[in-house]
Amino acid sequence: MKGNEMKVSRRPYRLVGVSLIAVASLVLAGCSSDSDTGSADTSVTEEGASDELVKVTLITKDSTNPFFVTMQEGGKIEAEKYGVDLTIASGAKDGDEDGQIQAIEQAIARGDQGILILPNGPTVEIAMAKARDAGLYVIALDTPPIDPSTVDITFATDNREAGTLIGKWAAAQLDGQPAVIALLDAFTDKVISVDIGRNQGFLEGMGIDVADGQKTGDEAETGTYSGGAGGDYTIVCNEASEGNEGGGRTGMETCLLKNPDINVVYTINEPAAVGAYAALTAAGIADSVIMVSVDGGCAGVQNVKDGVIGATSQQYPLLMVTLGMEAIANIVRTGETPVNTSGLDFFNTGVALVTDKPVDGLESINTDEATAICWG
Repeated sequence: MKGNEMKVSRRPYRLVGVSLIAVASLVLAGCSSDSDTGSADTSVTEEGASDELVKVTLITKDSTNPFFVTMQEGGKIEAEKYGVDLTIASGAKDGDEDGQIQAIEQAIARGDQGILILPNGPTVEIAMAKARDAGLYVIALDTPPIDPSTVDITFATDNREAGTLIGKWAAAQLDGQPAVIALLDAFTDKVISVDIGRNQGFLEGMGIDVADGQKTGDEAETGTYSGGAGGDYTIVCNEASEGNEGGGRTGMETCLLKNPDINVVYTINEPAAVGAYAALTAAGIADSVIMVSVDGGCAGVQNVKDGVIGATSQQYPLLMVTLGMEAIANIVRTGETPVNTSGLDFFNTGVALVTDKPVDGLESINTDEATAICWG
């Protein structure tokens, strides 16, 4: 391989706005599974490489969000291809830092060679650094750590781009009308890079000055937006949803109490959007609200088709897991390491705007196209 670039075999995806590193993967064959964690008895690798299984733990934020379930279930299947003995762990819920820290400590004690993790918060990053000090190769998936030195590399969606795409789409739908905006983030009491990227990207896409740019909630509450035809805006609220349906509904209800005239809703992910839609429906205004989100899961794409969500930015979680497992297998067997996407401090796994109401000059795919590749 040239320049220590990591290369991976995968299905051809139509990824909007990103060019992935071209690749020819480490070939693993003759694997047979001996457990539901994706472990295998033997593996055939490149000449000179060890045929021992590489022990990896995948630590997701929880085990209920469909995004993380896709990673877990897909990872078990893909692990066999790379000669990886995969252990699955997670926090009890999104934001559970203690549960993830325990999983990291168990991976170290077990003698794992690598960890794939979607960090739940800053104390988890301290434990990730300890794992690296113990000799484990640590890769973040989906959620870049606040401190990049706590991981060897991150495989993730460009969350700022994901937010920008849906922000531009929302501004275009307004066609110059005043925007009365509700922001439903994951958390308001802790700093998570996904929250910052998607929230700030959405506002930037709307054409709203985001002040610091690395914080949420410090924008002017009123002003003008320059996206689409431009117009006036009011930010009604920044509420936490914890990325789930119940939190999305509660957060939306709180926002409606502050201002019942909300006509634009941004949500951190699609489960939160479903909850927000329930609150809007109960208030009798769901049909008059522009709802945008991020994830692009199969259920989320169906919600776009059904009109629950106007547009979403599609991610590729199984690709993240596959890249992560191959990276750890490569570093253990050959010493070859992956590199970041040019100009970024992570490896960009791609994003596509999904909507059935396309906007001139804004590249997107429709729900039929998105369904064919959802969460690959």
